[in-house]
Amino acid sequence: MKNQTCCFTGHQEIDSSIVLQLHGRLADEIIYLICCQGVRYFVAGGALGFDTLAASTILALKPEFPEIQLILALPCKDQTRGWSDANIKKYNLIFSQADKIVYTSENRCRGCMQKRNRYLVDCSQFCVCYLTKTSGGTAYTTNYAEKQGLIVINLAGNMLS
Repeated sequence: MKNQTCCFTGHQEIDSSIVLQLHGRLADEIIYLICCQGVRYFVAGGALGFDTLAASTILALKPEFPEIQLILALPCKDQTRGWSDANIKKYNLIFSQADKIVYTSENRCRGCMQKRNRYLVDCSQFCVCYLTKTSGGTAYTTNYAEKQGLIVINLAGNMLS
């Protein structure tokens, strides 16, 4: 299953001026992975920003590619604590349509996000990311993916902002 799995990692903050362009590039990359690499399982971390965009894109592509599955790998059951009502509503919609939910920790605790990020990578052969910074969770996860030998595709290259 690992050779048929792609994880996503990316920043929570995405400049609104590039969201449509990023969505298009993300959809193109996912279609390529499905059609040319045989990827069937897509694992997203359930965070705001890029994770939400990636999960929504998978759900939008499911009618055309019914064989694909969205797996949410969540750091804890109370991940949405402190989120706005609008963001919780989006999260719940994605959550309700996911094919599988995995919690890497029961409750929010020190290190639970890193544990989730390592899970994303450890079950995948491919990693599609949106990385523009050299520090933080996305940088950590992308570096870990590279060290583990995943094929990493960074969509941040050549983005117009």
